[in-house]
Amino acid sequence: MISSVQIFQKAERLYPLFLRSVITGETFFPIDHKKFPIGYPPKDYLALREAVTQLKNKSKQNLGYGYTVEWKTRKFHKLGQQSLPQCISIDTEQDYLKLLKKEKEFLQFKADIELIRSEVPELNCWLDRNPLKVIEYSDRWSDLLKVCRYFQYNPQPHLYIRELPIQIHTKFIEQNKGILRNLLEAILPAELLGSVEGEKEYTFEKRFSLRYREPLIRLRILDQALKAKYEFLLSDISTPISEFKQLNLKGHRFFITENLMSFLNLPALENSFALFGSGYAIQTLKSVKWLAYCPIFYWGDLDTDGFKILSQFRSYFPQTISIMMDVKTFETFKEFAVTIAESTDENLLYLTPEEQDLCSYLSLHNKRLEQEHIIQDYAYQYIHFSCNIADSSREQNTKKLH
Repeated sequence: MISSVQIFQKAERLYPLFLRSVITGETFFPIDHKKFPIGYPPKDYLALREAVTQLKNKSKQNLGYGYTVEWKTRKFHKLGQQSLPQCISIDTEQDYLKLLKKEKEFLQFKADIELIRSEVPELNCWLDRNPLKVIEYSDRWSDLLKVCRYFQYNPQPHLYIRELPIQIHTKFIEQNKGILRNLLEAILPAELLGSVEGEKEYTFEKRFSLRYREPLIRLRILDQALKAKYEFLLSDISTPISEFKQLNLKGHRFFITENLMSFLNLPALENSFALFGSGYAIQTLKSVKWLAYCPIFYWGDLDTDGFKILSQFRSYFPQTISIMMDVKTFETFKEFAVTIAESTDENLLYLTPEEQDLCSYLSLHNKRLEQEHIIQDYAYQYIHFSCNIADSSREQNTKKLH
């Protein structure tokens, strides 16, 4: 037989539906007996008497609020005549809220609904779907709505979060990105929202056209003629990725290194720039469309991570040529190779067969040769030789086309 605890639990599960009915104006009371099935009475007399007594004591009949029980006398062969619950209901809003001890919470809920509808009426459909969120954020609706109103009038502000001229404390938006994204997506036109599919960082900022701390791209100019051509004031420049994308340096050679000292030690080279890849951070460059029209040379450490980075980068830019990531280089400087923790050999999709073989060898023997151990004379000769081979190949392909 149903107990007062079970009645409370069933009533509590109906709370979101009740809140939604308040928003939509639908009739919710009385909550009829179908929501509170009685079940079967205990066969033991003492257990039956205890269950009946407990049900009466917690009912509206005794407390003045809560659930109402209709009783019916039944005659049992062993137990004799017994008064048993026939049906249970909750008749009024007051009974319901007092049973759940939510009178104060509900008053705040109604006040918040009124505030939301008056300040940002476009959230009305959102309210229908999210009544529990109204309660969850009951202590901050005034500030949430200030943010909503600002973005309604300034849907693409292109400012940092803390630059936004909204009268809220400086960390409010950062601390409430989840609910704010939910609200703003409900009221802003879809065409004004940025795509964040596949993004992992700064998704809120990208979604709502806010500025954020962008990755910096470090660029060295290896040809003084290019410095003059593009009127660069400096030879070593760090710039946000969004600005780097606008440079449009099509057709020039780019040398990308995994480590900083190798980047700094690259020699002067005609028609060439250098980029500091900084390991896996190199993925930042995948959005630079004009790099697809540039000869690219990648120089990484001779270890499994170096080849993973090369494969990843080549998936963005298939024309990428590796330099000093071959067996000859490893054999020449293998005395400087170190033993590392065990690594997993992988079949990397964008390596040449020779690169894959060397990667597998390094993985099998847990070896790493860092690019800083390759002496400068060897590096310079290798780079110049690679450039000449690439230029010659490009010239032959051009002749074939004509």
